[in-house]
Amino acid sequence: MAGCFDHKTGLLQKPTVVFDKESVNDPHDNPSLQIDKDGYLWVFVSGRSKKRPGHIYKSDKPFDITSFHHIKSWEMTYPQPIYDPKRGFFLNFTQYTGVRRLYWSTSKDGTEWSEIKNLANIITPGDTKSGHYEITGYDPVTGKIVVTFNRHKNGDCDTRTNIYYLESSDWGKTWKTASGKKVETPVTTLDSPALILDAQSKGQNVYIKDVNFDSKGRAVVLFVTSYGHKPGPKYGPRQWSVARWTGKEWEFHDITTSTHNYDSGSIWVEDGEWTVIAPTGKGPQLWQTGGEVEMWKSYDKGATWTKIKELTEDSRYNMGYCRRPLHAADDFYCFWSDGNPERLTQSHLYFCDREGNVFIMPYNFSDEWTHPIPLAEAGKEFAVYNKK
Repeated sequence: MAGCFDHKTGLLQKPTVVFDKESVNDPHDNPSLQIDKDGYLWVFVSGRSKKRPGHIYKSDKPFDITSFHHIKSWEMTYPQPIYDPKRGFFLNFTQYTGVRRLYWSTSKDGTEWSEIKNLANIITPGDTKSGHYEITGYDPVTGKIVVTFNRHKNGDCDTRTNIYYLESSDWGKTWKTASGKKVETPVTTLDSPALILDAQSKGQNVYIKDVNFDSKGRAVVLFVTSYGHKPGPKYGPRQWSVARWTGKEWEFHDITTSTHNYDSGSIWVEDGEWTVIAPTGKGPQLWQTGGEVEMWKSYDKGATWTKIKELTEDSRYNMGYCRRPLHAADDFYCFWSDGNPERLTQSHLYFCDREGNVFIMPYNFSDEWTHPIPLAEAGKEFAVYNKK
């Protein structure tokens, strides 16, 4: 699905179906979106291992979601596309060649793609398989690509641990640590110079949530640690933390805790003010994915944090997967969805502005364009749905 929010009018456009997965209900298949220099929209539809290919679609008109055409299908899971007006596309993605290995490919026009290259393939003594998850970031000011990733012991994603960091300023030709030390790819060793957090020695799992940049182009990584993959209080706390490259070293600071490893949020890094929006509040489906959405602020580069606002409360279903739009505008600052993690339910889509005012996207569109519903003024139908 593709949707559109018009900042001038404040209206939402009725979503368009780009590609119908029909009976597939696997979250592995969630897509990513990019916009090129001419305003064309590019949708990267994730596949699932070799079972289902990934797809690339391009809009037929600039800044228009009404129709798309197919560009390419290939083995591609978890696509994380970057776009630069001069260089074109840089795409990080996963292939299941060692359970989950990280790869990248580039394209000047989005149609013809380079040979894929392997970024990480860590296998330690006793392992027969490798595995990784990644979060990619791009700083358009410095032209720096950043990839942060964890490792799966013997390919088992339930054992994900550690944080590794690589950056490239030449579109993937060379990769370096934050301090500038060159690292050959693929990364294959547990103690690679790319390692910035050794969580394995503490028996911790690591779940990377977001990566952003300060005004000097230095990376800031948002992540959660726990002591196991299973839900419930036994394997807590689920500690939210931030890692910041100071220019000389990595600093680590705690933010808060939540109740599930997959409580996912984002970080905004602005001069004098850092913001995290995430489902860190306890939700109605306790110990399950998501919760109530809260806004946290830091005014000292992540050293200390204060919860300044509860964006949702007394919800019927858990809120989750709070996402930061690229180049987020003040009136469309963060978006997320709700649902019951324990069973199949309706799911509403939400977004908030910079001040934390929350709006609901209509579940059904009676017209092509419509106003979002302020959460504080939700109508009777939604109030009944949302009541516990």
